[in-house]
Amino acid sequence: MTAVFKREFRAYFRTPLGYVIIAVAYFFTGYYFFSYNIYGGTTDFTQLFSLLFSVVLFLIPVLTMRLLSEEKRSRTDQLLLTAPVSRIGIVIGKYLSALCVFLIAILGTLAVAVIASFYGKVDWPCVIGNFLGLVLLGVAEISICLFLSSLTESQVIAAVLGFAVSLFLMLVDAVSYVTKSPVLQRFFAYISFNERYSPFTRGIVELKNAVFFLTVAALFCVFSTAVLERKRWN
Repeated sequence: MTAVFKREFRAYFRTPLGYVIIAVAYFFTGYYFFSYNIYGGTTDFTQLFSLLFSVVLFLIPVLTMRLLSEEKRSRTDQLLLTAPVSRIGIVIGKYLSALCVFLIAILGTLAVAVIASFYGKVDWPCVIGNFLGLVLLGVAEISICLFLSSLTESQVIAAVLGFAVSLFLMLVDAVSYVTKSPVLQRFFAYISFNERYSPFTRGIVELKNAVFFLTVAALFCVFSTAVLERKRWN
């Protein structure tokens, strides 16, 4: 697993992909910080983290699109599957490499909070709660997009599927409002990432929401492992 992690993490920075993801995340963080904190003269970061919700949802498909699809396209998946590492080890190694790049990308949110602390009082428990929510959001979506990457050998298709899922996760709240079935309303409200993420932006860390994101991450990592196992027997 460690070897897979190191290989995949280094691969992000052998190409512009890792740098671009980090640069885009820092750009939006800086833009929102300037627009809502510096220009607005406030140390309240609720708006910044709320706006980063959609940015993260659309960055992660690009971050993860190559993880397993590239192995299929270049026909190196068979070499990987015959390596002395378990299927779950392969998945976790690739998953952690993407997660580490994601964490580097969102560290800018803490950097701007430190900058703001020189000019005013920052509510650090609220900032940490917001940051934790952003991490958990990434933890869950990276696993979903990793699974989508395992289904195809085309990076473009993997990215498009990831964008489609991200769009669904953004619109699922609206779907819950227009449906008349109480059962469907509860279901869509339950799976809504926005509903789970919103309390974190107010500095409210609820265990049920953290468990939800972690459960989604574990579930889709298992799904990705199952795809690799199927490939082994085929």
